[in-house]
Amino acid sequence: MAELDNCQECGKLFVRALRPICQDCYNKEEEKFQIVYSFMKKRINREATIPEIVEGTGVEESLIIKFVKEKRLRANQFPGLTYPCERCGEQIAEGKLCDKCSNQLVQELEFEDELESIEERNQQEERDRVRTYYAVDRAKRNH
Repeated sequence: MAELDNCQECGKLFVRALRPICQDCYNKEEEKFQIVYSFMKKRINREATIPEIVEGTGVEESLIIKFVKEKRLRANQFPGLTYPCERCGEQIAEGKLCDKCSNQLVQELEFEDELESIEERNQQEERDRVRTYYAVDRAKRNH
């Protein structure tokens, strides 16, 4: 369902349906995409890097990275299109994280899961210990 929102680009109030930007900003973005795509289609520019595309087209780097992340510009078609990993800055062609950071996050999550299971086991052992009933023979205690 559509709702009123402010455009993330220009701040203008608009009815938001699918995009976080208004129709005017979307149209401007599409024009810039066509500029970038036309530049990239030329055989000489197919292996251009993002800084080279910025220099050749005047389109902002962040917008070009957005096109790559949205897979509108594909690294398999244009091998020079890489952007920084959001965690370490290493150049990647897809996703948000490089393989190294992704694997490291998986290891950290597995470690956290292991810590949680140890904590749960310790809590269960403590509950079992507290619930244990010990019978005391008073006759033996007095001797």
